Amino acid sequence: MTEKVERNYLEINSIKDLKEGHKPSDDYTLDLLHPINFQLNKFFYKNIGKKHKWVDRLSWSEEKWINYASSKTVRTYVFKHRDDLVGFFELIFHPDKNETEIAYFGILEQYQNKKLGSYLLSEAIKKSFNGFVKRVWVHTCSLDHKNALNNYISRGMKIFKTEILHV
Repeated sequence: MTEKVERNYLEINSIKDLKEGHKPSDDYTLDLLHPINFQLNKFFYKNIGKKHKWVDRLSWSEEKWINYASSKTVRTYVFKHRDDLVGFFELIFHPDKNETEIAYFGILEQYQNKKLGSYLLSEAIKKSFNGFVKRVWVHTCSLDHKNALNNYISRGMKIFKTEILHV
C-alpha cells in the first residue's frame, strides 16, 4: 500500500525577508554543537524523525554518521531549556552556490506545540545567512509536523517547488 506525500521546497533570499519568532525566555539556549558529537545528531534524527517517517539515515553506519557530522560544510545547533534537550537543526552550506540548506530541523515531542518552532526556525534562518549566502532553502512534506509548512511560510519563506511522491 502506497501513501501519497506532498513535498514542498521553500526558500528565502534575503535576511530582510525574515519574520522573526520571539525567544520564549532566557531559560532557552541555542548553541553550535562543538565539539562535534554525531551521537546527538543521531539521537535527534531518530527521536524527532520516528513520528514523521525520517528513514533515509536509519541504515547509516557509525562511520557515515561521523563523516557527515564532521564535514566542514555541516553545522549542528542544539536548542535547550536549561539543561534539557529541546530540539536541533542541521545546516549544510553550499559555498559553490552561495546557499545554505536547512537539512534537518525539529523539536522533541514533549516540547512541541509550545510556540518554540517559530523562534528556532528564525535562528536557523539567521545562522544560515552567515557569510556570503544569498539563499536559504529547506524541504518539508505532509509527513512532517502539522505546523511545519505554516511555520516556514510565516517566517518569510516561499514555496518554489511542490511534488507528489508515492511512498
